[in-house]
Amino acid sequence: MYVVKRDGRQEPVHFDKITARLKKLSYGLSIDHCDPVLVSQKVCAGVYKGVTTTQLDELAAETAAAMTANHPDYASLAARIAVSNLHKNTKKSFSETVKDMYNHVNERSGLESPLIADDVFEIIIKNATRLDSEIIYDRDFEYDYFGFKTLERSYLLKVNGKVVERPQHMLMRVSVGIHKEDIDSAIQTYHLMSQRWFTHASPTLFNSGTPRAQLSSCFLICMKDDSIEGIYDTLKECAVISKSAGGIGVSIHNIRASGSYIRGTNGASNGIVPMLRVFNDTARYVDQGGGKRKGAFAVYLEPWHADIFDFLELRKNHGKEEHRARDLFYGLWIPDLFMERVQSDGQWSLFCPNEAPGLADCWGADFERLYSQYENEGKAKKVVQAQQLWYEILTSQVETGTPYMLFKDSCNRKSNQQNLGTIKSSNLCTEIIEYTSPTETAVCNLASIALPRFVREKDVPLDSHPSKIVGSLGSKNRYFDFDKLAEVTATVTVNLNKIIDVNHYPVETAKTSNMRHRPIGIGVQGLADTFILLGMPFDSSEAQQLNKDIFETIYYHALKSSSEIATKEGTYETYQGSPVSKGILQPDMWNVTPSNRWDWAALRDMISKNGIRNSLLVAPMPTASTSQILGNNECFEPYTSNIYSRRVLSGEFVVVNKHLLHDLTDMGLWSPSLKNKLIYENGSVINVPEIPDDLKAIYRTVWEIKQRTVVDMAVDRGCFIDQSQSLNIHMDKPNFAKLTSLHFHTWKKGLKTGMYYLRSRAAADAIKFTVDTAMLKEKPDVTEGTEEEDSEAKMAQMVTATVTVNLNKIIDVNHYPVETAKTSNMRHRPIGIGVQGLADTFILLGMPFDSSEAQQLNKDIFETIYYHALKSSSEIATKEGTYETYQGSPVSKGILQPDMWNVTPSNRWDWAALRDMISKNGIRNSLLVAPMPTASTSQILGNNECFEPYTSNIYSRRVLSGEFVVVNKHLLHDLTDMGLWSPSLKNKLIYENGSVINVPEIPDDLKAIYRTVWEIKQRTVVDMAVDRGCFIDQSQSLNIHMDKPNFAKLTSLHFHTWKKGLKTGMYYLRSRAAADAIKFTVDTAMLKEKPDVTEGTEEEDSEAKMAQMVCSLTNREDCLSCGS
Repeated sequence: MYVVKRDGRQEPVHFDKITARLKKLSYGLSIDHCDPVLVSQKVCAGVYKGVTTTQLDELAAETAAAMTANHPDYASLAARIAVSNLHKNTKKSFSETVKDMYNHVNERSGLESPLIADDVFEIIIKNATRLDSEIIYDRDFEYDYFGFKTLERSYLLKVNGKVVERPQHMLMRVSVGIHKEDIDSAIQTYHLMSQRWFTHASPTLFNSGTPRAQLSSCFLICMKDDSIEGIYDTLKECAVISKSAGGIGVSIHNIRASGSYIRGTNGASNGIVPMLRVFNDTARYVDQGGGKRKGAFAVYLEPWHADIFDFLELRKNHGKEEHRARDLFYGLWIPDLFMERVQSDGQWSLFCPNEAPGLADCWGADFERLYSQYENEGKAKKVVQAQQLWYEILTSQVETGTPYMLFKDSCNRKSNQQNLGTIKSSNLCTEIIEYTSPTETAVCNLASIALPRFVREKDVPLDSHPSKIVGSLGSKNRYFDFDKLAEVTATVTVNLNKIIDVNHYPVETAKTSNMRHRPIGIGVQGLADTFILLGMPFDSSEAQQLNKDIFETIYYHALKSSSEIATKEGTYETYQGSPVSKGILQPDMWNVTPSNRWDWAALRDMISKNGIRNSLLVAPMPTASTSQILGNNECFEPYTSNIYSRRVLSGEFVVVNKHLLHDLTDMGLWSPSLKNKLIYENGSVINVPEIPDDLKAIYRTVWEIKQRTVVDMAVDRGCFIDQSQSLNIHMDKPNFAKLTSLHFHTWKKGLKTGMYYLRSRAAADAIKFTVDTAMLKEKPDVTEGTEEEDSEAKMAQMVTATVTVNLNKIIDVNHYPVETAKTSNMRHRPIGIGVQGLADTFILLGMPFDSSEAQQLNKDIFETIYYHALKSSSEIATKEGTYETYQGSPVSKGILQPDMWNVTPSNRWDWAALRDMISKNGIRNSLLVAPMPTASTSQILGNNECFEPYTSNIYSRRVLSGEFVVVNKHLLHDLTDMGLWSPSLKNKLIYENGSVINVPEIPDDLKAIYRTVWEIKQRTVVDMAVDRGCFIDQSQSLNIHMDKPNFAKLTSLHFHTWKKGLKTGMYYLRSRAAADAIKFTVDTAMLKEKPDVTEGTEEEDSEAKMAQMVCSLTNREDCLSCGS
């Protein structure tokens, strides 16, 4: 066994070297709780011939990260291994690394493809000595494992596919890219970002210092014109912006409605839906920055538009495909008048903007006057009850989480850009509120301040202050450093203002807008972490006050810094006439008086003399990626859970809220049992009796905090936010009453963004399914080893071991029809263990067949079977000896099935111990696992066949007395329990050939779970076969299902199975019959029947019509070759 070193040399494996390296990286960690030797042992179990040292480090880091739930120090070790690995593979010198990136040659084309801009390269080389000396590489080790992996995957620059940047290199590249020749400011920015005080947004981190330095995050567009030219000019602009990593918000209020007259062609318009399908396909095709992030467009429409009902259907999962555009995001731009009409149960008129122009161009009293005028003139295309439209909005939100809710009048009334004209939309994430026109595309550059960093220990100088504080236990000796927040806010303001000047704009309209109005967007991350560090429950009065104080500080010092810039560079071009130019600041628009923390009178005086350089300043945005990098919770949101899963190449593992884990560990309460209870409670601490009440209050999740309180905190900070905020609403079980109450609360409180996404909990929590409920009752004094040996392991071991023993015995007692068969079986002793009901298992656990949770469970199941079959066979071998031809086999050489697939098993089972057992005892059976068809035996046990998805949710069964319809028992049970099942629904299922997709009565979450094999991508089915293939030492009976097979589809699929390394590429090709006989006698009139038809009549009618049904699929259980 050898490893390949980084320089290409081969060297025998020395396990003690692996252990020594991990011990060296464990400096300062708890030797009692973080065991590098244990990590090393697990790594050694995954070593195979020719593994590289880089791959060993990657495996070691993943292994340590997977053990984080045992003790927080494993997270530190994981990060150190990963960072050390990158450092060994990259150059230390920043300037030398920049040279390599600048001299990059594309390996395919042979053309020079510099990754660094010419001017930035010259600046760096000219100042190489100083810049190199400023970088502190040890700060790379302060990232946590997942933050570092996020950087490595998407942010650090690569040369020919290989990462060449270190995190510190990236931060210095970004700093110089922003400040150019101003080296002092670049170095200041570098140190603040390097110490994790703040971070610029993803596009800035991606592109700063590169030849196409598009650093802006958000673009807002309005339709150029209601014409083919205008629509396609807008579409082109969206595509060009998306190519450059910009998220887009586009308003379409002025596009004429369906059926409206087109004078140029004497025809009628098709409305917004076909147009949006073209935008949908563009978003899919043009991703952000060449594969870094998917393209993303949000589309805004006012609710008076005549196509509003079609608009609300576009993202739904069911319905005709030509009426859907599911890759776009949708937002409503809601005038106050609509809310008033809903509240009073009044009528609401729908207009075509071509026939009732100007409604999108005014707000407030002007809008109400024009709207009423058009109503009086009879220009409405349709009049509905306002509440009818309201309930359609709520229906869409419950099903899809959208549309976003933004209040047009608040957005305009409280905007410092109101002097420019009517603002018509927000951006992709609802926090940017800026003016757009056909000649101006609004832009915003973003950064987020890492609030947990400002929590300080009392009486500890800043220079000696720890860079990371974790947990709530020391909160009484901590405070929030507002002075440092003021300093960092000023720097962030200067940086974002500079980006406006150095930015590469993808379209000229964007440059025009940004240069004229110079808006920026300062946000935050880690507000929930900040409250935890200070020992404050999220909804406590102390947290609510701190929330206000933080945003008051940010707004004050952003204004102050912008005014200071204006003294040198002048105000932005359109400053005169703005509210700020009249002395009206954001708190004035909310009728709020700021606190006495800062000198607002002096600031107002400064602004009256100097003005400000930026029209807008504060915009708390979502911070999913950058929060992950810095190890904080997202933006200003509460934690959604205290426990969640992370997937890496070696598998999936549990991660616990680092603060909670730290607190419980320090209190001596953390144990595998407690972890299991947290999983069982879906990450909630409320019902875990071991956790003290004061910690329960601090660690409540968003599902346990009143959303009205979350909204009120958004209102509290809203008077210091001159753009808006990405306010998600979390409801466990949303309904119309709750949503209506909440939406009206956000509107009446004056929020600009009433709702970004509606987040609701999944019907089932996959992470919970492998919890051993017996462990939830275990005594705390049981040893850790015993705790981890849960009943799940024992059950898996017992069943698989029993099957292995049985099949091995059959070899000896069997009657062989020919002597050659007996000779072979006695010599090699192969057996074949399969499964049935995998699809049923997924259904019982609430997992769609092609979900990531189901794919993980598929792997876990077959890993368990193969492991325990090997273990049982080895135990038999200790008594009866190995099979006759064992010597020379791969297993005799220590090569198991995963090794042949270059796959490292998970940490679920002790593979190192198993390998040791096999090396001593061998195994009794040459082959063990062979998932076969199970048509007959599945029928006997009432399961779906082997590992296949359901082919239909309704089918016919023939008995002596005739033929009758059978429904998927799980679906029937669910629909009956929900009160949805009826003969009419059965008829609809038959009419849809057993598919639930187009049956509107069935909820979307059930549709996802009960999709049939015809609605699941066969590539996914193949990939799941590959995932379990590394634990199958025989092969598997893999059927391929194609509705309408053709040469192209089949060729693609066969090559996919071959390249993925499957043994059996295809068993049968199953295609649907051209016609479905079971469907022919359905009474289509019944599909529209009213629910008040009597039950007896329904049953009589449907039974009569089903009498002559014929099965459309072959009865496979009649075939013995499929009947195991």
